[in-house]
Amino acid sequence: MTLWIAIAVAAVGSYGIKLLGLLLPGVPRVNEVLERPRIRRAVELLPVALLAALMAVEAFATGQRLVIDARTAGLAAAVIALLLRAPFIVIVVVAAVTAALVRLFF
Repeated sequence: MTLWIAIAVAAVGSYGIKLLGLLLPGVPRVNEVLERPRIRRAVELLPVALLAALMAVEAFATGQRLVIDARTAGLAAAVIALLLRAPFIVIVVVAAVTAALVRLFF
């Protein structure tokens, strides 16, 4: 549960910072804060971190337990397809077919 709280706080914070940048473009102090390299880098990396955390939770957890199952095999196949620079739809299909085959045979 605490992971979801952290994800929600990070998502709201990231959205809030972006919203401030849109709502207050002429306020020098806000722009100074948003233009700081650390804040800019954090805002750029937050969506990637949130997506990675969500993928990890969905691929390796069932409730409070760590699980290695067909989802993990599908994720591994998707990573391999991604490294081979396959188109997005191919990556999704490869992951789904791999997970389905693992569930069928194991």
